[in-house]
Amino acid sequence: MKTLLILGAGTGGTMVANKMSEHLDANEWKIILVDKDETHYYQPGFLFIPFEIYSPQDVVKPKRDFVPPNVEFIISDIEMIEPEQNRVKLAKRSKWIDYDYLVVATGSHVHPEETEGMVNGGWYKNIFDFYTVEGATALSRFLKFWKGGRLVLNITEMPIKCPVAPLEFLFLADWYFTERGIRDKVELVLATPLDGAFTKPRASAILGNMLENKGIYIEPEFNIGEVDSSKQVIRSYDEREIDYDLFVTVPTNMGAEVIERSGMGDELNFIPTDKHTLQSKNWENIFIIGDAGDVPTSKAGSVAHFMLDVLIENMQRHMEGLELRSTFDGHANCFIESGFEKGILIDFNYDVEPLPGKYPLPGFGPFSLLQESPANHWGKMIFRWTYWNVLLKGGEMPFESQMSMAGKWA
Repeated sequence: MKTLLILGAGTGGTMVANKMSEHLDANEWKIILVDKDETHYYQPGFLFIPFEIYSPQDVVKPKRDFVPPNVEFIISDIEMIEPEQNRVKLAKRSKWIDYDYLVVATGSHVHPEETEGMVNGGWYKNIFDFYTVEGATALSRFLKFWKGGRLVLNITEMPIKCPVAPLEFLFLADWYFTERGIRDKVELVLATPLDGAFTKPRASAILGNMLENKGIYIEPEFNIGEVDSSKQVIRSYDEREIDYDLFVTVPTNMGAEVIERSGMGDELNFIPTDKHTLQSKNWENIFIIGDAGDVPTSKAGSVAHFMLDVLIENMQRHMEGLELRSTFDGHANCFIESGFEKGILIDFNYDVEPLPGKYPLPGFGPFSLLQESPANHWGKMIFRWTYWNVLLKGGEMPFESQMSMAGKWA
């Protein structure tokens, strides 16, 4: 009996478990899925909690609800991966699992402690994140009674999960404070290490103009060095200072600590991964999905979905002794909630930046690319149902893994 071991039961790992359980003969293969806790989080929903659009209960479900019956699901921390020996040590009863193939789907996680002063003094008092359910919930309680002042949102460093989420937060903040009648009492500031609003030039210009039109100020190329909570100031490495009344941070994102302990990752604990085949660059029987790898595309749920078919096919090809196919093109698309029941959609890959147009049907849509529309807002809101009921279960979606230029205006 051969073993496929999957580490991480988030979006990527759960999809792989569902797909591979359909493809592998249960008489020949055992599939084991390992994760450290029972709760699955719909992470795109964290963004809506501070503004009372979602409650914490709206973004959680038991992981076991999405695990196929023929997959063994183990709840345990992962103590060590030994890729040269093809085995993994679990913290639970110090159990070792030998594998024939390994899928690493351990994701990325926020580390506010990586920034000097971040968690001293003001943490969850007037310093918050919204990348965890705890942070988003604490921020919701704070905003409910906040009377206004300067809200500074800072991206600590790239890469981060869902690079458009900070922009969505500010767009929603603009809407939220307008609805409460205190928008004129709130100053919104984006302090970013990028030279503009986004990583791609054309989208950055359009999104930057939207921020400006909503009265949101951008402080570009701001590389935070420390937080001085006693003075309510963030300070960059080049000694620029921005004072705040409310500080919302997108902390340093890093891969799982077990990747560091196992000596498998880079300085941020992301595993070197072939960006087209999704195979580990160092071990041929290890494949990476989602945020755990260092592929140069967005760390977002849509990317894990677009990776899925490529990874499943390449694992099966490798099992059959066939050459892998270099077909993953870095495809990502993201709905950007822009407030007032409107949204934006971007669709891009390694080589093609976001372009205007219609998606997925040329000339029809119903979604508009790089343009605000109510349809894009509803696409964002409907996605939560799609995520729980189709995507996680490995169901078929009406989108190809590879990006199409159909409907786009160059």
